[in-house]
Amino acid sequence: MRNGCQLITYPDSMGGSIASLKHGIEKYFSRAITGVHILPFYPSSGDRGFSPLGYDTVDPSFGSWDDIRGIKEMGLDLTVDFMINHLSRRSAQFQDFLRRGKDSPFRDFFIRYSSFWPGGEPTDEDLAKIYTRKPRPPYVEEQLSDGTAEKIWCTFDTEQIDLNLDSPSTRNFVQDSMMSLCRRGADCIRLDAFAYGIKRPGTSCFFVEPDVWDLLSWCDSIAAESGAVVLPEIHEHHGIQLKLAQHGYLVYDFALPMLILQAIYDGSSRNLRNWLSICPRRQITTLDTHDGIGVVDVRDLMTDKEIEDTRDNLYSRGANVKRIYNTPKYNNLDIYQINCTYYSALGDDDEAYLLARAVQFFAPGIPQVYYVGLLAGRNDITLLEKTKNGRDINRHSYSLEEIDSELGRPVVKRLLRLMEFRSSHPAFSGVFTLKESSPSSLHIEWHHEGHCACLRADLNNLSFRIEATGNAGTNPSALDL
Repeated sequence: MRNGCQLITYPDSMGGSIASLKHGIEKYFSRAITGVHILPFYPSSGDRGFSPLGYDTVDPSFGSWDDIRGIKEMGLDLTVDFMINHLSRRSAQFQDFLRRGKDSPFRDFFIRYSSFWPGGEPTDEDLAKIYTRKPRPPYVEEQLSDGTAEKIWCTFDTEQIDLNLDSPSTRNFVQDSMMSLCRRGADCIRLDAFAYGIKRPGTSCFFVEPDVWDLLSWCDSIAAESGAVVLPEIHEHHGIQLKLAQHGYLVYDFALPMLILQAIYDGSSRNLRNWLSICPRRQITTLDTHDGIGVVDVRDLMTDKEIEDTRDNLYSRGANVKRIYNTPKYNNLDIYQINCTYYSALGDDDEAYLLARAVQFFAPGIPQVYYVGLLAGRNDITLLEKTKNGRDINRHSYSLEEIDSELGRPVVKRLLRLMEFRSSHPAFSGVFTLKESSPSSLHIEWHHEGHCACLRADLNNLSFRIEATGNAGTNPSALDL
């Protein structure tokens, strides 16, 4: 994939359809981005597309494969999701298993407690070891048509039934689905919830080594046949990302959002500089995602007190954000992420927001910008109160008319100029250098074949300056934002 800015968006969040998304990109964003990650556009039974029924069709409410092809024909790199850990409860495979039980060809497609655990049930010690994201044991109990009951592994929502990746039939499904997505134009397949894919009795059932490396290598080989890459999605300690990078895989930088928030809140670049000096170079950088602002990823890059102080600052200095939005009252049972747009986390402050984006764009890796962040979106309290879903605070859907209006805001105009610079300047194809600076500042340079780009940021007064050569390698001059 090219080393320019990528847009990540739901298929219906920018105009209501994939065709409208294409229109918006052509009209407004074609010079700012080199790639687009379209979040799940398959038929689904829940979790905003992350409970897929399968991967053969595009949900008609979003469009068609022709619309996906239209995005590709714009010359953009295309990233799509594959939910490696689970499939919809309403999928044909699971419904066939419920109907036919042991006579179903999909009887081993999912993980039955009766065959997974010695004796058919986990011990209390087994359950205590399992890494869970919900305050319940990881299963649902299902009634089969013959009247028998089965406990089936279910890590996330009850609409998301975990796959048995040790089963040949499941492996065939994974391979066929991934190959189909690659044939339809995917340059990158994001392996959603990848770390949960391997389960073994007596383990955490999360990033289980060495088995997890065999799974990743296999997925990578499937994508590589079509010239595509895989991107394992894992929210956990940053050490996992470093380990993945050491094995040569593309990774996410989910630590950067909290580190930049802390640097801006505290006026200190110490922790941020430490991470920039050791972070993977082949990575996708983020500030905001559809799931919120990650917290668990920065453990040991920030002290527990620094993490808690940054949380406190977000709630006290952010705009229209409250702790209650991250509680069960708003259907949020995930303690690892904060529900807030990044713009509002910085108090809807244009200068602080542009500074944060400048640091992201100068960090090692390919920068990805969430569609709400692209438009410097504020917290959507109206949608939040309507759905009582905490994550919806950062999931506003824009009409084309709204997009046109938002593009008139100075902060959005300046952000787009910054993205156009990041997506086109040759220096970012070269060498990253973190220069010496004071504790309240940041100095980053990129050099490639006589081209250079330099960022100097002052965290105390929320200012930054970018100097860069022109396309002919001329003397550096300040970028006009």
